[in-house]
Amino acid sequence: MATEMVMVDEIPFPPKITTTKPLHLLGHGITDIEIHFLQIKFTAIGVYLEPEVVAHLQQWKAPVEKFLRVVVIKEIKGSQYGVQLESAVRDRLAAVDKYEEEEEEALEKIVEFFQSKYFKKNSILTYHFPANSGTAEIAFTTEGKEEAKIKVENANVIEMIKKWYLGGTRGVSATTINSLANALSAELCK
Repeated sequence: MATEMVMVDEIPFPPKITTTKPLHLLGHGITDIEIHFLQIKFTAIGVYLEPEVVAHLQQWKAPVEKFLRVVVIKEIKGSQYGVQLESAVRDRLAAVDKYEEEEEEALEKIVEFFQSKYFKKNSILTYHFPANSGTAEIAFTTEGKEEAKIKVENANVIEMIKKWYLGGTRGVSATTINSLANALSAELCK
C-alpha cells in the first residue's frame, strides 16, 4: 500500500524517512521573500525527528536524531545559498562569541561545497544530525547528477545550522518552526 505523501507547497514529502532508524515528519514549511507584494518561494522544508523526541522533551532534554529535507522551489545558484547560510551561521556564532578560526574554516568548507552547485527546481538538500554525534552530514541531489556529500565536524557550526532552520523567531522559515511547534505541542498533549 502506498504511503500518503505530505504536500508542502505542491512538493511531496514522505511522512517517514529511515536513516539509522525511522524518523517521522513532524514539521514542514517554506522559505520565501515578499518583493513588491509578490511572494517568491525558494524552498520547501521537512523536519524529521525520532518519535522519542516527546519523551526527551518531557525531561527537558532532546538528544534525538534530526533530519532536514529541503526541496528547491525556485532555482538559485549554490553559491548564493552558501553565502546565505554562511552569513546566518557566522552572525549567530559572533553573537555568542563563538566565531573563531576553526568555525571560519568549517564555514569556508561548506561554502566551497555549495559553490559549484546549481539548485534546479526539485533539487534536494538534506541535513542529517545524528543523536549523539559531534558531526553532521549535508547532502545535495539534483536530476542527472550523483549525490554530493560533506561532513561537518565543528560542533558550534552544526549547532548554528540547526538554529538557522529551527531557531525560533530567528529561524529561516517561520512556517516550518510554527508547524514543528504545533506538531510537538499536539504530541505532548497525547
